[in-house]
Amino acid sequence: MICPNPAVAATPAHGAQAHSEWITRFAHLVQPGGTVLDLACGLGRHTRLFHASNHAVTSVDQSHEAIQSVANIANAIETDIEAGPWPLAGRSFDAVVVTNYLWRPLWPLILASVKPGGVLLYETFAQGNEAYGKPSRPDFLLAPGELLQVCQGWTVAAYEHGVLHQPDRVVQRIAAIRPAESATDPAPLQA
Repeated sequence: MICPNPAVAATPAHGAQAHSEWITRFAHLVQPGGTVLDLACGLGRHTRLFHASNHAVTSVDQSHEAIQSVANIANAIETDIEAGPWPLAGRSFDAVVVTNYLWRPLWPLILASVKPGGVLLYETFAQGNEAYGKPSRPDFLLAPGELLQVCQGWTVAAYEHGVLHQPDRVVQRIAAIRPAESATDPAPLQA
């Protein structure tokens, strides 16, 4: 069970709320001055967090409003990553940040976007959230332990699954470090 942080309140609009306490807590795992991908960035709450810490940020979202809100501080890419081609083919980052977003077919591309030794910071809704509202469809809710399975073979710095409050919701989150590549590792995925 997650110990809630009542000081962190959220508003309904993704990206308009305060920084995720999880992302803030594990931002120190990102190499100083390293590159950060804020995937499905919303209005850029985490883009702003990492930009303020002197990271070069690439922000991706399908919303024109979202991309315009971060265009002056990030490499802002407006695209539908679920329907279109992967816009980051051949690129990798010291950190990939994803919050309140889940599209399972992208797992291989998301993982391949993390440089060896880089970190994945991921937080989204999980099974049980249907008791609190949306999202409630299983397609948009992580199964117990799903992020651990996705990051199998990586070093898990932290993992949680449980209820948070203000607003009430069920989330799963992970901070995982990709292992350094060896000569036997496969080449990164291309889309």
